[in-house]
Amino acid sequence: MGVYTATALASLAIVVGLELLVLRTGIFRTTQYWVAMAIVMAFQVPVDGWLTKLSDPIVLYNPDHMTGWRVPWDIPVEDFVFGFAMVTLALMLWVRFGRDQTRNKEHA
Repeated sequence: MGVYTATALASLAIVVGLELLVLRTGIFRTTQYWVAMAIVMAFQVPVDGWLTKLSDPIVLYNPDHMTGWRVPWDIPVEDFVFGFAMVTLALMLWVRFGRDQTRNKEHA
């Protein structure tokens, strides 16, 4: 397994584990989260597809560090895993600390 693939999978495991075991925001059960992820993907596919297209790439990857699997428009599957982990972490922290801020204001 390549470094990029291993790092992508580790980031996914860490973020999902953080949600399920530590933060417990419940975002995976909300429609808003999945709509937000669909919006992210709607923008990620054309942009990432343009950047990574094999016919004229702007971003190059070392094939020894990846699975080599590419889905729509030559996008490395690892890019989707990283994107999912990054956006999910940001949303989890936003929800978690936003709730704490609201609770603190109510008790002040």
